[in-house]
Amino acid sequence: MTDKTSKMAICMSLDGPGAVVTKERPLEPLKAGEYRIRMRAAALNFPDLLMTYGKYQFKPEVPFVLGMEGAGVIEESRDTDSDFSLGDPVLVKGKTGAFAEYMTVTRAQLAAMPNTLTFEEAAAYAVTYSTAHVSLVDKAKLRPGETVLILGAGGGVGQASVEVAKAKGAIVIAAASSEAKLALAKRSGADFLINYQEVDFAAEVQRITENAGADVILDPVGGQYFEKSFDCIAWAGRILIVGFAGGEFGVLKTNLPSEKGCSVIGVRAGEFGRRDPVAGRESFDKLIKLTEENDLKPLIGKRWELHQIKEALATMEQRDVVGKQVVTIDEPIKYG
Repeated sequence: MTDKTSKMAICMSLDGPGAVVTKERPLEPLKAGEYRIRMRAAALNFPDLLMTYGKYQFKPEVPFVLGMEGAGVIEESRDTDSDFSLGDPVLVKGKTGAFAEYMTVTRAQLAAMPNTLTFEEAAAYAVTYSTAHVSLVDKAKLRPGETVLILGAGGGVGQASVEVAKAKGAIVIAAASSEAKLALAKRSGADFLINYQEVDFAAEVQRITENAGADVILDPVGGQYFEKSFDCIAWAGRILIVGFAGGEFGVLKTNLPSEKGCSVIGVRAGEFGRRDPVAGRESFDKLIKLTEENDLKPLIGKRWELHQIKEALATMEQRDVVGKQVVTIDEPIKYG
């Protein structure tokens, strides 16, 4: 053990946000190849909520520290062949562990922080923008001038997808469930807005595209919205299944892709990089360049402190979220 401790947001059982507590625990000494990151901020993602119920594809054993992404500063390192220095600001990616004052990671979990982002913006960047980039660029092979429909455009993945699609030269139709969420999509560059709580989004897409349909549909919502996507996909289009924030997966009737000549593509951006580290690194490097050249930024809808993580997760569960939620992590107790 070291003489340092770290406050952490820990899921104690698979009973939802109510099972999350903030505790202080001793830090273990670093092993060879590891880094200790002083976290400055971390961001919530829908999988964080799902993991508190054991409903996400990745099911960590309880108790576990929540948090898939964040940003901070390298405080210690036991990597003898490192391209980072102590004090460097970095992005941190992982399946768990980011909602803590200190996080222990390997080199594969680190990336240099884009110089255009603050720590809070950087904390909210890696998961959603990687998902958007892998989906639209690596999987859908999006081309300039194509029309993209982004469902759930006011959430984290949706907002990032609007920005990435615009940066790649696409025409973007943003669909969301409220005017506040659509306003966020508009700020991110969307060309057309659809409130799918008020109108038939598929009919609106057909009207906007003069019945040509959307070349690419990115769906992080699932359920009925996925199923209705086939009513407005273009011939030979691509439907990207990114998530099910609506609570249910959509049902795929296999005759529909055949009738539309379209592709249905499942996306797990994190697994994309883990299965093929070279392709994952190349994709992320291209994303960083795109970000700096186009000043891409996650829009933060709500800020919390570490001890408020339970309330933050409950807000996400109630769908009362516009943009990304970020936890700002206080300066730790000083030792020695």
